[in-house]
Amino acid sequence: MRLWSVENYKCLDEFSLPDRAPLVDFDFDESKCILKANGLEYSSLKYYLLSFDIKYHKLYISQSFNNRIIDSGMYILFHSYVDPEAVVGCEDGTARLFDMYSRKCSRIIKMHAGPVTCLALSDDQLILSGSSLGSVTISDLSSDQRVAALRTTDCGGIRTLCFNPCSHLVFSGSTSGYASCWDLRTMRTLWNIRVSPNVIYSMHHLRGDKSTLVVGGIDGVLRFLNQDTGVVFSRCIMDENSVSNFSRDSYGVIQIRKARRLSEDTRIDLIPKSSRPSIRCLGVGMQKVVTTHNEKYIKIWKFNR
Repeated sequence: MRLWSVENYKCLDEFSLPDRAPLVDFDFDESKCILKANGLEYSSLKYYLLSFDIKYHKLYISQSFNNRIIDSGMYILFHSYVDPEAVVGCEDGTARLFDMYSRKCSRIIKMHAGPVTCLALSDDQLILSGSSLGSVTISDLSSDQRVAALRTTDCGGIRTLCFNPCSHLVFSGSTSGYASCWDLRTMRTLWNIRVSPNVIYSMHHLRGDKSTLVVGGIDGVLRFLNQDTGVVFSRCIMDENSVSNFSRDSYGVIQIRKARRLSEDTRIDLIPKSSRPSIRCLGVGMQKVVTTHNEKYIKIWKFNR
């Protein structure tokens, strides 16, 4: 795991996970980062939840569990975190809650008939989960009861979820390229629009912002949507031929390039894939968007307005 600064593009620190376990997912707040890792130990699957103290740069094993708690054939696919609880979504359709201070699994909630593919938590004790079967389930953490089940009109599975506590809107991205929006106050669908020809892997918005939703997926185009309508108002890619600065340090290479805004009639399939590597994950800041890809680069997009 590497901790990076988006101000000077430097790697601040690097930590190795137990048993060289691959890092699968992570979430963080102002003080700590919660990581999910899969590992192999004595020919059996073992899973870790780890806590990383951002201030003191220390890594702790907060929870490790094996097939005595879960079936050995079941994988943890995704997790979300709101202090002090981490929630993991599993292949058997359950969500499991872990207290990061007692290091114990406190509850198991059945969410879907199929695998849980994404999770989101609200500030008022609601857990939202998406499924490969194409549904979003909402359960109340205080009672462990299902509150609602939401479905999209397309036949794709839910790949990513994003919840905006300011507007009470929940957004989802599907494997068929559809972005959807529901109002949690009325449990009503507000819009369902195909914004990409392929899988949407990630979506995010600035905390407190009720206007813009940023979406990325397999086609590598960074899209900006209106949260109220779902309309795409901007599409961007990196210009591979515009390298204006090049530097190298002990952790790798830093390149500065220009972004290019695409017109509405631009054919995405005619753009070389080297200019639009798949966006696997993204985060949104005040004037920056950070994306990760199926390559060695982390990209930081800067916007003047």
